[in-house]
Amino acid sequence: MSEPATLEFIPDNTPEDEVIFFPPGDILSDEPPLESDLHRDQIDLLIRLLKSWWREKQDFYASGNLTIYYSPNQKKSEYFRGPDFFVVLGTEKKDRKSWVVWQEDGKYPNVIVEILSNSTAAIDKGFKKQIYQDTFRTPDYFLFDPIKMEFQGFHLVDGKYQEIQSTTDGRLWSQQLELYLGVYEGKLRFFTTENQLIPSSEELAQQAEECVQQAEQEIARLRELLRTQGINPENI
Repeated sequence: MSEPATLEFIPDNTPEDEVIFFPPGDILSDEPPLESDLHRDQIDLLIRLLKSWWREKQDFYASGNLTIYYSPNQKKSEYFRGPDFFVVLGTEKKDRKSWVVWQEDGKYPNVIVEILSNSTAAIDKGFKKQIYQDTFRTPDYFLFDPIKMEFQGFHLVDGKYQEIQSTTDGRLWSQQLELYLGVYEGKLRFFTTENQLIPSSEELAQQAEECVQQAEQEIARLRELLRTQGINPENI
């Protein structure tokens, strides 16, 4: 399995006045507002779904629209990117203000998803893809256009991205997450190895409500059946 890059830290001979050191966790994210409700809702959905599915796991970090700072000189002002959604494996599960590579044992994301728009598509498919391949060495990279319903995925093989072949259902396998990603009702969603949709909390609540309604209907049917046989169900 491919592994993401680790940051090469500043050499010992770098002049101290060229480096700005920040206390751990003290660098705020610096991402611009999202372009639309559609983008925000999609990013939020991916984060909530994965956190719910992995609720027992304590060794991952999933976030979105959050700045990743990766300057080898440990400077906030150089070398930073803000993926729409990303996952880092083998790290502490906790809240963060940003992802600062040199404060996170040099770890980069294992998985990145970019939600395309007219203004970002060219960058996401070109410049960012090159950075994620050559610098981050992120093993799994996905691109989803919520307007055109276009979905692509790439896996890092020998240092180069190779396109992931889709299943007959149009889903793409993430080796890092050990889950499929695919479009369902206009949203990018996760699917299990058995191709079962990973439900959201709202969908689980709706399923529970439907089960209760079905049970109530069955009870009402049985009561009526007893009455037709001259039996008062209240006396049972």
